[in-house]
Amino acid sequence: MNNVSLIGNLCRDVELKYSSGENATAMFRNTIAVQRRFKDKQTGNYESDFISIQAFGNTAEFLGKYFKKGSKVALTGHIQTGSYVNKDGAKVYTTDVIVDNAEFCTSKSENDDQGNTTATPNADDFINQGLENDLPWD
Repeated sequence: MNNVSLIGNLCRDVELKYSSGENATAMFRNTIAVQRRFKDKQTGNYESDFISIQAFGNTAEFLGKYFKKGSKVALTGHIQTGSYVNKDGAKVYTTDVIVDNAEFCTSKSENDDQGNTTATPNADDFINQGLENDLPWD
């Protein structure tokens, strides 16, 4: 089973892109800094892992609309590996978390205190995240 759950902070400004073609799909790429559980014994500080993430469709649009650099976010998804040949002809291996679901970890007031100006979501945004077919009251 390939399941991943992460809580951390987005490392870069949010950039939402769309694929070309008749059925354009939203695409989101970023890095999330996830704090490790234990402090480094030598420095006394927590270290973080920096994990590459990708999201598509409604989940990408949700992340692009409500989050920005530094926002704390809870993500669930799965790991996907791949490879490509770079311009120097070397094979580069990749590991990404493909985000299936994203959730807020802080309230709007906490975001505002951190300098974030994310909008307040409404119920339609959660339904548009691809959940409309799974709701029990339709």
